[in-house]
Amino acid sequence: KRSFLLSRSTFVGSGKYAGHWLGDNAATWDHIKWAIPGMLEFGLFGIPYVGADICGFFEDVTEELCRRWMQVGAFYPFSRNHNTEKCIPQDPAAFGADSVLVKSSKHYLNIRYTLLPYLYTLFYKAHTQGDTVARPVLHEFYSDEATWSVDKQFLWGPGLLITPVLDPGVDIIQAYIPDAVWYDYDSGAKIWLRKQWTGMYLPADKMGLHLRGGYIFPFQQPATTTVASRKNPMGLIIALDDNNEAVGELFWDDGESTGEPLSTVIGNKSYISYDFKVSNNVLQMNVTNNNYLDPNNLTFEEIKILGLLQEPVSVTVLQNNNVQNSSHNVTYNPQSLFLHLFMQVHSIYKGRNRTSVNEKYDCHPGPNATKEKCEQLGCVWTEDTSNVDVPYCYYNSPDNAYSVADVKYTSSGVTANLTFNKSDLTAYEKSALPIGTLRLEVKYHTDHMLQFKIYDYANKRYEVPVPLNLPKSPESTVESRLYDVAVQNKPFGIQVRRRSTGTVIWDSQLPTFTFSDMFIQISTRLASQYLYGFGETEHTMFRRDMNWHTWGMFARDQPPGYKLNSYGFQPFYMGLEGDGNAHGVLLLNSNAMDVTFQPTPALTYRTTGGILDFYMVLGPTPELVVQEYTLVGRPVMPPYWALGFQLCRYGYENDTEIAKLVEDMKAARIPYDVQYADIDYMERQLDFTLNPRFTGLPALIKKIHEEGMRFILILDPAISGNETDYPAFTRGLEKDVFIKWPNSNDIIYVKVWPDLPNVEVNNTLDWETQVEVNVDIFWNYLLKFKRNLFIWHFGLRFQDMNEPSSFVNGAVGGCRTQELNFPPYVPHLGSRSEGLIFKTLCMEGQQYLPDGSPVSHYDVHNLYGWSQTKPTLDALRNLTKERGIVVTRSTYPSSGKWSGHWLGDNTAAWNQLDKSIIGTATQPATNLFHYELCARWMELGAFYPYSRNHNGKGTKRQDPVAWNSTFEDISRKVLNIRYTLLPYLYTLMYEANAYGSTVVRPLLHEFVEDKMTWEIYRQFLWGPALLISPVLEQVKSVNAYLPNARWYDYHTDEYIGFRGQFRNLPSPLEHINLHIRGGYILAQQSPANTTFYSRKNPLALTVALDDSQLAEGRLYWDDGVRIGKYKVSRFHDKLTNSESTMHKYYLSLVQRIADMYS
Repeated sequence: KRSFLLSRSTFVGSGKYAGHWLGDNAATWDHIKWAIPGMLEFGLFGIPYVGADICGFFEDVTEELCRRWMQVGAFYPFSRNHNTEKCIPQDPAAFGADSVLVKSSKHYLNIRYTLLPYLYTLFYKAHTQGDTVARPVLHEFYSDEATWSVDKQFLWGPGLLITPVLDPGVDIIQAYIPDAVWYDYDSGAKIWLRKQWTGMYLPADKMGLHLRGGYIFPFQQPATTTVASRKNPMGLIIALDDNNEAVGELFWDDGESTGEPLSTVIGNKSYISYDFKVSNNVLQMNVTNNNYLDPNNLTFEEIKILGLLQEPVSVTVLQNNNVQNSSHNVTYNPQSLFLHLFMQVHSIYKGRNRTSVNEKYDCHPGPNATKEKCEQLGCVWTEDTSNVDVPYCYYNSPDNAYSVADVKYTSSGVTANLTFNKSDLTAYEKSALPIGTLRLEVKYHTDHMLQFKIYDYANKRYEVPVPLNLPKSPESTVESRLYDVAVQNKPFGIQVRRRSTGTVIWDSQLPTFTFSDMFIQISTRLASQYLYGFGETEHTMFRRDMNWHTWGMFARDQPPGYKLNSYGFQPFYMGLEGDGNAHGVLLLNSNAMDVTFQPTPALTYRTTGGILDFYMVLGPTPELVVQEYTLVGRPVMPPYWALGFQLCRYGYENDTEIAKLVEDMKAARIPYDVQYADIDYMERQLDFTLNPRFTGLPALIKKIHEEGMRFILILDPAISGNETDYPAFTRGLEKDVFIKWPNSNDIIYVKVWPDLPNVEVNNTLDWETQVEVNVDIFWNYLLKFKRNLFIWHFGLRFQDMNEPSSFVNGAVGGCRTQELNFPPYVPHLGSRSEGLIFKTLCMEGQQYLPDGSPVSHYDVHNLYGWSQTKPTLDALRNLTKERGIVVTRSTYPSSGKWSGHWLGDNTAAWNQLDKSIIGTATQPATNLFHYELCARWMELGAFYPYSRNHNGKGTKRQDPVAWNSTFEDISRKVLNIRYTLLPYLYTLMYEANAYGSTVVRPLLHEFVEDKMTWEIYRQFLWGPALLISPVLEQVKSVNAYLPNARWYDYHTDEYIGFRGQFRNLPSPLEHINLHIRGGYILAQQSPANTTFYSRKNPLALTVALDDSQLAEGRLYWDDGVRIGKYKVSRFHDKLTNSESTMHKYYLSLVQRIADMYS
């Protein structure tokens, strides 16, 4: 029988007869390092069967050192754990069956045994050709000088890169990735890094193992011994290179026969050998020698193909060019681009790729797609009537039209040049002709945030002027970055991978990428189906539906409606990964846009101009994602009174009606801080005027302000041009602030609210006729101009109609530039056939950026409302000398720095309640209200951060005193709870302002480890501690989920006794279910009719103990209105199991400790 000899002492030629071990080493970190150069040297000396004593021969070894040594030692050619009798046992079992060391050792020894056919073939080649087995990296990449000094990594043959951890207390090491395609062994995912050093994250149970593209690795199912494993079926791992090719070999015999010398066995050819080759989707398995009959009927039952961009549509097995009958099971993972093929095959396998349904990326997203148009684009047309949402026209290849050159990786980012490489341009219109050369810049701003930007470096293009909070220069470090980035070629793409888990969170190597003047498109695969965000549109769940839905984004005066683009523009999403980690992505682009979700899961962006400027934050928790996203700015700190309840109505007859409402609310003792007047107070809806029916308004405002309340007047951005003596118009002309036609001094006129002078409106006419006959105004340019011409006791400015909104499409007399108003691609917007001008002004309108640069409304339409917020807040604060608050209807990323938001003109309908939670809305503005619906909405709305009851003209009043005494009781009760908890809510607002935290919080933000919470949107939290479970239907109970924590009923103080499950909770009309989370202390205050008076009352604490009898909390307190640095007085305490708290605990499971304020 063949055996082996180990010799400690060697000389030239010893390797012909013996292997070698590196002697009596010690259990030290230096010796684990020295073992690798020692092995590589003996490979150089012709002794490939070599290894070091794993875990060290001398000295007691630590668990960490032995664990790391067992990992790397699994890949020593001679793999042996050995030590002296004078030291503690160090075999894996000695550390305990459940230890990380045992689990890690088992994992990597199983990989060794899996790859023994590959290793055995390497030894055959060493024996017959003198090849190395454990191979220095420089042997394969000798033209790359960086490999000449790599001695802490090594290869098995040409194809397996081994990267161990060789230092204590680290889980990120510096590893060199040579210039080749590499795949992570465990996940099969392509890592995309090449020819660079990188920080590789290797936690306690992991080492680096990577398969080189271009090679085929024979393997066998492992077992506890080779005697057993050799009976198992074999398989192939095919790692494709850049050209989708790979080669490999297998030598196989009985594993122990010998001769005199051994070469006679080889000489007699008592073995079987294969050459493997993959090219053009064909795997050839050529038997080069077949003089050994394996007793276990050698077959290849499993084939893994790494880097396969498309799923095979069919599999054919041929032997001697004859098709063989075969059964096979194909599993394709598009996220990691690998395929498992289970079948029995001996010779040739052919695969024909197809585009699976989920991999169909829309090649003709515009309207009126036809087969002819599709094929002109070089795409495939297949009508699938079983699912009409699947695109009929899709790309027939994984390639996109851009190639990559001059890729440069640095410690602070990546740069590359992109070149359009399609010669056939017949399918492209001029404005959609792809730009020939682009620049890619990736910046590692911080350890948790990166930016990647694609733009035309040869020609200046519009870029969004919104300032971001970015470091002046990148601050990340290689060791501590949470991500790795790679630029991919063939086809071009960008990949971002979370370093700690290897999860790919962005992968744009897809066929859709194109970049033209008026149409830019890019797709990415997603880490999971769980995606949240993008706005402003109404949708049915908090989590977005990934089943072939396209959503347009373009600011528009559009009440909430399914798939209708509405008031704001928010191109940001948060994605959850399968393990609960979270990340966020912002596309800083302000042009008209849509996004398509498909079940791959994947996402496609399409925008009509600008550049691609992405910002990604890595969390890793959902709450941290939101905090990190405040790169756009932290939320504004509202004044305390703005958290009080507010009343508004479009349709008050006169100031007398408002005055009586104020008195009725006081008489009913319903908490209430703010009263509004809508545009009724204006004369003919003209900004900065007063209707004769409201001449008593100044006196009323003064009176209620003296009583501790505030009054808000609504203003619109449109200024009438029909007046003969109108200061707002005159001053606008003097300041030259109105939007004009390009290259002209002519103002663009549109129509909104103001009636023509001396014309009585006939409200019985249809709306379109009223607009045509009575309204004629033009638009105000608000990037420079904002003054309030009359200020009373206001602290809040309400900005309406600032999308900007118009009652005619485009302009009076029509628009002048067809291409801008109906661009080559019109996103999936409501009234798509009307182009971009539906309910707004012409896109060619000329505006100016803050630096004075002219820009068309086409580019900055979605910034119109955003541009009002800061100057309005600044003016408000300058005039009132108080903090104040701005509430705006139209928003863009960073609007929250200066304003709040309401969700616009929603409808009085039961199905609007849960949608309001998704977006956190105000109460409805239209339709007659149902008593029960209004009562339930008052209960829910009491827990909106911005809590306002508002409705529209032509409907009955719906304020709390418009119903009956029972309704008043319901309103008083729930608003008293709100006012009681305002110190807690105010503290949450402070934390949002200081840290970027959420106030209304999805359950998944606090319990992301519980996947049940990923779908919940009909309940929500205030901060971490108060769970609100409203009734959203005409029922008397609510099916509420109580996550895994200790929960107390707010109303009774009782511990509820269950967790981590749904329960049907009784909810009579006067009741909303509220629960306090154990482990938290909530600040509170006795309520009053207004915050002016409630702030004079004693403060108190509600202490809810957790399972360990602990709780903690915070209180932020100031004067409630001061601008700038706030006077901070914080409560922060922990209650432990002391005698006093135990005594109170036994009296009441939730203690209420009063009079704690000083």
